[in-house]
This record gives sequence, C-alpha cells and structure tokens, in this order.
Amino acid sequence: MDRSLVFPAPVAVAPGHRVEVTELVDPLTGEAIAVMLVDLDTGIRYRRSDAVRGESERWIGRVLECAVTMTGGGAVRTVLRIDPIGPGAGAKGALRDADAAADAAKAEADRWGGTDRPPMEEPERFW
Repeated sequence: MDRSLVFPAPVAVAPGHRVEVTELVDPLTGEAIAVMLVDLDTGIRYRRSDAVRGESERWIGRVLECAVTMTGGGAVRTVLRIDPIGPGAGAKGALRDADAAADAAKAEADRWGGTDRPPMEEPERFW
C-alpha cells in the first residue's frame, strides 16, 4: 500500500529511486510527520529544521510519483507517493492507518446502520 508524504519544501526525487524516510510521531495529534528523507540512489538528504524530538520510525520505499507545487506567493510544497518495500516496511504506519480506517468504517456504519433509530415493532401475528 503506497503512502503519501508532504514536505513544505522543494524535494525533487525521481520516480523509481529508493528512499529512506524518518518519521516522528506528533505528541499532540498522534500523526506521523516526515522529518527526513534520504535518496539512497543519489545520497541527497532532505531534512526539516522545524522537527521536534521524539520517537522516530525509519522505513525504506520506492518513489512512485513526485509533484512539486509552487504558488504565486512563493510557497513550495512537495507531495511524494512512496511504495514501502522490505520486511516490516512502515509497519507502525500501516497499523496506524489500519486503525484509522477501522475507526472511520465504524463511524460510517453507526451513521448509516440505524443505531440512532429505535427498533421497529413486530407486527401482530395472526394464527
């Protein structure tokens, strides 16, 4: 299952390159934040300077798609779509994503499943 990473900087990595991603878990939101990306094919490191310290997770993947977007105001944003490779690649992230998907499915089932409505009364039976 591929993952999308967003960097607030120009991070141009060619599709097909292998990358090592280091993520930290944000203590406030519980979401993973990509703080460092190493292009293993070229050796170039991309590191965020505003990263906080905390528990980190490293995984290796192959870049499927890279899109660098520049706005009129000078802001730059890069979205990378990466396919995790190797044993246990992104296992914590995959479990976190699976938990989020399960919670979303439960919320949707509750919304559409009729749990907020009283059960229908059974009609009187005639013998």
